[in-house]
Amino acid sequence: MSDYDIVIVGAGITGATMALALADSGLRIAVVDSKPLQDRIETPAAAMADYDARVSAMTAASQRLLTQLGAWQLMPAERVCAYSRMHVHERDGTGSIDFAARDIHAPELGHIVENSVLTGALHDRLRQLASAPEGDTRLTVLAPATLQTCQPDSEHGAQLTLNDGQSLSAGLLIAADGANSPMRQLAGFDTREWDYEHHAIVTTIKTRDPHQFTARQCFMDEGVLAFLPLASAEGAGDAEQYCSIVWSLVPDKAAELMAMDDDAFCLALSQVSEHWLGPVVGCAQRYSFPLRQRHARQYYRDAVVLIGDAAHSIHPLAGQGANLGLLDVQVLAEELLRACKTGRSLADPLVLRRYQRRRKPHNLAMMAMMEGFKRLYAEQPLAVRWLRNTGMRAVDQWPLLKNRLIREALG
Repeated sequence: MSDYDIVIVGAGITGATMALALADSGLRIAVVDSKPLQDRIETPAAAMADYDARVSAMTAASQRLLTQLGAWQLMPAERVCAYSRMHVHERDGTGSIDFAARDIHAPELGHIVENSVLTGALHDRLRQLASAPEGDTRLTVLAPATLQTCQPDSEHGAQLTLNDGQSLSAGLLIAADGANSPMRQLAGFDTREWDYEHHAIVTTIKTRDPHQFTARQCFMDEGVLAFLPLASAEGAGDAEQYCSIVWSLVPDKAAELMAMDDDAFCLALSQVSEHWLGPVVGCAQRYSFPLRQRHARQYYRDAVVLIGDAAHSIHPLAGQGANLGLLDVQVLAEELLRACKTGRSLADPLVLRRYQRRRKPHNLAMMAMMEGFKRLYAEQPLAVRWLRNTGMRAVDQWPLLKNRLIREALG
């Protein structure tokens, strides 16, 4: 039996950041993940296929946290794309909004980062801390390893068994194992969830014209399309011509697009995007997955607490999923460190309730906003179309409100 103060299940972006946020606490911490830790990516993308199809739009708040933990600086600059403008419009209307970093005197609105690049940097930092001399850290990484059983224990909090037969005890178990969290199911959490009736298509594309470090989003009756700019190696002949796309559509239309060959798909994408950046001249492998919203009714139960997608998953149209998870990390770390200073148990309901009280309203508000956007821009009568276009134009012409929205998005 190995005893730990905290066991974190899941070493993705949220789980790895959680471990780093608590690494200097003096607590004995174990990170368990079913896959080995990833290697850090240190080179620029040499071809379209080198980019990860899954990306995150990281806010300034997320950047600050990752910098404090020593992970942000481990990502190569050639794989982190700062974007300074965002353009949002409705394809079948006249409304549009343009956001610019200069309007709030900021250097950028955020950064587009490939998930594998960020995860590799986080894992490299985990390895650094886990291999530090005895006494400098109390962090252990158990990967690959799969959690098999979890039983409450009145003395230790939770008793865990891994697939290799190893037994662990944990004063607190943090579930960071994703939207389909096995840990959440093992611990018996109830969730409220529903299908968005959309599938997302993600891939990397190359366009004829440069993206000019601008994120673009278009609302359509059948879904939402986003072009997210990607970084290129300095001096590359095709600099600023790569974008990651997230295209959410009704399932039948998504299946039709996935069945196309690359040339037909690029043509369809060029037409739908109205040649934002000229024709789409190439695409990497495409991936499609259903979109489903989930929200745990409670974020903690006994000695188990949920963070990130294990607690809440939302529509990707605003790219806020990873940022919400990192905000969970920051708040939970603050509450656990406060418990250490005051001598409270890490699994004390008062401690975990404070975390839930601070994060649940914000997560619910973001989920409601995403659901509202999705419903607002579904096929609607002409009067509703006129109202939403008028509203979009009004926001674009009201600098105080628009700049407030930018600052809220930046965190």
